[in-house]
Amino acid sequence: MSTIKITNSDWEVLKVKLRRKYNHLSDTDLQYTEGEEEELIERLAKRLHRNREYVLFTLSKELADLSSNSL
Repeated sequence: MSTIKITNSDWEVLKVKLRRKYNHLSDTDLQYTEGEEEELIERLAKRLHRNREYVLFTLSKELADLSSNSL
């Protein structure tokens, strides 16, 4: 089960940051509906060829400081 919660408004900012860091991600890869964090994590892990923990860490880090321009 997912240990993070992403609101739709936070996702709009987070999605831009992820797209800059991983420019090969498609719109389909970045589709998200509030409450479906687990599906997003699994999809990103597969597309990034990383494990679930890496994706969770990356998302959590970015969520902690959405106003930051760093990745």
